[in-house]
Amino acid sequence: MRFSRITALLGIAFAASATSAIAADPIAIGISIAQSPPGSVVQGTQVKDAVEIVKDMVNAKGGVLGRQIKLIYEDNQGIPEKGRAATEKLITKDKVVAIAGGHQSSVCLAEIEVAHRYNTPYINTNCWSDDVRKKGYAEVFNPANYNTRVSEAMTNTIIAMGVKSVVAFAENTDYGIGQAKITGEMMKARAPGVSYKYETVDRAGKDFTPAILPLRANPPDMVVTIMLPPAAYIVMNQLYEQGVAPSAKTWLYDGSGLADYPDFWQNVKDAGKYMISFALYHPQMAIPKLGQDVSAEYKKRTNNEPNRLIFQSADSLLLIVDAIKTAKSTDPKAIVKALQTMKFAGVRGPFQFGKEQGYGFQQWVDIPFVNYQLTDVNQPISKTNLIQGPGQKLDVNKLVKPAK
Repeated sequence: MRFSRITALLGIAFAASATSAIAADPIAIGISIAQSPPGSVVQGTQVKDAVEIVKDMVNAKGGVLGRQIKLIYEDNQGIPEKGRAATEKLITKDKVVAIAGGHQSSVCLAEIEVAHRYNTPYINTNCWSDDVRKKGYAEVFNPANYNTRVSEAMTNTIIAMGVKSVVAFAENTDYGIGQAKITGEMMKARAPGVSYKYETVDRAGKDFTPAILPLRANPPDMVVTIMLPPAAYIVMNQLYEQGVAPSAKTWLYDGSGLADYPDFWQNVKDAGKYMISFALYHPQMAIPKLGQDVSAEYKKRTNNEPNRLIFQSADSLLLIVDAIKTAKSTDPKAIVKALQTMKFAGVRGPFQFGKEQGYGFQQWVDIPFVNYQLTDVNQPISKTNLIQGPGQKLDVNKLVKPAK
């Protein structure tokens, strides 16, 4: 009798201990990024830098629901098939409650199919293609930029500048081709008198001179780049080497937000001077205390200035953390429901996801943007020529052209 009682008490103690251990298990969140070529490794590195900062900040305050956050990384190499496999592994083997980190549209489009099939929340960190939103998947949330937003900004800039001929170089991906097409449609509707065409180029290419050389004989008023590194840097250098753009005749306008990448100047040097850039962050933009804290920690850890991708990535993880808190659960379906209804205040300020079907579905629709011009080599973003602040009109009178 006494032995049975002791055994029972030990059983209760063991069960309580096991329950406590389970409660203390970390919450696994998947991060799928490019950590090796041909993907944009510079973007993948920034995503990782930012989510590590947020993870450490959250864990230092006790985690969420009394549990620490654990990040599990998968290298998708910027290849859709790799992204699909990475997402499958994270969900089925690693048992993550949500996934974030996606920063190349073709990869996101592959990954969201898997996330949708398993009803797992997916935070799109930096995939701009409208098609990611148009899928209308309940599990996919978009706190980052989108192609229609960029095309509207670029079209308005081109019209305001009064140029009459535009040639765009677009990478051969869902993002690049989609961006070029939407811009073309908007130009046709709003400025039919402007000649606009685009060249599709291989994102893995090394020599783009066959596409650039014809522009020497007949230079357009503007060249637009819709590409990610490293190909984007190669195109910029070859445009400059051939004397096409930036030049006294031809503006160079980047629609991909390249200028604030940590490796931008070391790769383009003189080819970046006088370039106009669409961007999602400028130091003159107001950010809340939380954003300032993330910014300061990023500077401390990397000795680099933060850019929009740091803030986007930080918000991606914070969204998941806040949704878990709101849902009081790590159940993926509960997290999805919380994300659909909650108001979020992150490192870039407050926003809520749109509900209308189309490119605005579960998207931060009115995400702020700026336009600025680089006027010197190695120029920090804080010193650039800001020609359009967030919510302001474009001031083309501030633009500077090279002498030749």
